[in-house]
Amino acid sequence: MTPGEGVREAMQGGHSGSREDTVTKTIESGTTTIPSIAFLGLALGSMALSLAFMAAGRRDTANFIGQWAPTILIMGLYNKLVKQHGSDRDDRDG
Repeated sequence: MTPGEGVREAMQGGHSGSREDTVTKTIESGTTTIPSIAFLGLALGSMALSLAFMAAGRRDTANFIGQWAPTILIMGLYNKLVKQHGSDRDDRDG
């Protein structure tokens, strides 16, 4: 199978491996217990910590920590989508 075929199969709803499904379900079952507000709090905390480092003159560290916020917010968004729609939609419908 070429790399393009795997992408095409995934986009058409095909499952290329049950191991990935098992790992994904295990991770999602653990992360869906985390409240959405926790992700927002962590993102705001990283921004505040970044501001503190910037005020202390540690610009490189401040920039590094400040870049955590978008990643944390995207993780929170994914968590919320999984809670609302579930990643196992094909399993429930079929």
